[in-house]
Amino acid sequence: MNEIGISLDTVWMLLAAMLVFWMQPGFALCEAGFTRSKNTANILMKNFVDFMFGSLLFFFLGFGFMFGGDVLGGFIGMPNWGDLSFYESDLPVEGFLIFETVFCATAATIVSGAMAERTKFSMYLVYSAVISLIIYPVEGHWTWGGGWLCNDAADSFMMTTFGDVFHDFAGSAIVHSVGGVLALVGAIALGPRVGKYDEDGKSRAIPGHNLAMAALGVFILWLGWFGFNPGSQLAASGEVNRIAISHVFLTTNLAAVAGGTATMFLTYIKYGKPSLSLTLNGVLAGLVGITAGCDLVSPFGAVIIGLVCGIVLVYAIEFIDHKLHIDDPVGASSVHGVCGILGTLMTGLLSTSNGAFYGHGFGFFGAELFGVLVIDLWAAACGVVLFYSIKKIHGLRVSKRIEEEGLDIYEHGEMCYN
Repeated sequence: MNEIGISLDTVWMLLAAMLVFWMQPGFALCEAGFTRSKNTANILMKNFVDFMFGSLLFFFLGFGFMFGGDVLGGFIGMPNWGDLSFYESDLPVEGFLIFETVFCATAATIVSGAMAERTKFSMYLVYSAVISLIIYPVEGHWTWGGGWLCNDAADSFMMTTFGDVFHDFAGSAIVHSVGGVLALVGAIALGPRVGKYDEDGKSRAIPGHNLAMAALGVFILWLGWFGFNPGSQLAASGEVNRIAISHVFLTTNLAAVAGGTATMFLTYIKYGKPSLSLTLNGVLAGLVGITAGCDLVSPFGAVIIGLVCGIVLVYAIEFIDHKLHIDDPVGASSVHGVCGILGTLMTGLLSTSNGAFYGHGFGFFGAELFGVLVIDLWAAACGVVLFYSIKKIHGLRVSKRIEEEGLDIYEHGEMCYN
């Protein structure tokens, strides 16, 4: 590759990393808007912690765990202890580290929304660190780190079993479903907020305090996704890369607008009025769903993925809340967990190159199903051990008085609104 091409690819990678970093304030505003004003400072603080802890831990250890040489039979990579010299690429390793760091922080921050308004801040520090240091880098090593789940060698397990390998271009499963599964387990371990369910088990709405803030957060996330998905091409020079990132931009946006549109019309039909809060999550559902296959599906396929995710989202939120009685204040387990899994599976059906709906059989779909199953079983098992250990040893939840009066003043000594 010539020097100009390398420079252009480096600038593109760093620009994409900036856009993905910009998703952190998007998550912060979205989560804060969907929750009550008395917990806003706590929500904002946790989103800062995710990026601060994630950056430090990923630099010192997580980068090696994810991209280092195989240890324990390929289960995890060799820790790097802050040394970046082990990684070889045409692109600067420092830039690639930053790009991967912002993805790691995204996986961790998804969990905070589902566990909002009742989690001890001290224990949040613990589980945020574990997600960034162990849970995400391990499954990341299996996939993007060159491990067994994405190994396309002719004699690999995936090739001999399915005739194809697991594909997740930008993280529907690797980032979002992992965060969504952890969010679900964490919400179960915590239990519902005070007053969320009545004596008969009927769900009561606890409205967020600022839908304008939540809407701005979704717009920011939408913008950030144009770094999340197209940036995962990691190159912009040359005709192939120019076409690839343009295609991914288009499929990403089409899935987002289709998801929001589907949710808007479904809530209009189902509830008699179009719900803004659910439509915001519908946009995110489309974005999450398209992330795995944004490079492989056609623009029409992207619309289908967005529509399906936007519809399924509404029923997933209802089922988790009303039937399972799991209190997820922002719908993170539905948006990221359910739609992350759904989008990964639909890639196996709608990929124009090897999808089942294009006459290529179900081998690729089988690889996608197996991959997302393994990844999310890992996340679920780790979540159970992590959250229930914290709950048993130190306690995961604040007292009833703190929850009722708000975490801001008790946990941080200050309030967002004075």
